[in-house]
Amino acid sequence: MPEILLSWFHVATWREFGWIMVGLTGQLLFTGRFLVQWVSSEREKRSVIPVAFWYLSLAGGIVLFTYAVWRRDPVFILGQSMGLVIYARNLWLIHTERFASRAKV
Repeated sequence: MPEILLSWFHVATWREFGWIMVGLTGQLLFTGRFLVQWVSSEREKRSVIPVAFWYLSLAGGIVLFTYAVWRRDPVFILGQSMGLVIYARNLWLIHTERFASRAKV
């Protein structure tokens, strides 16, 4: 039975299988951000991007970046690294704005 998993994922070792699971986890986190955004927008009856979207983007991006480095895939590495900068910057702007608004009160 365990060998079936390895062949189904087209890997030769359990180490490779583990890395496939890391990549799938990153992809699930990344996909989760769209579900969070969709549910939030449906609740508000307008398009919104909740803070959780950016946290899931960052978490998924970090995991996928790590996976891309393991694969030594320069296209994947570059694509994820650029996104990480954007996700981190958006979170920085959100928290800076919240801190400033609390200081005014």
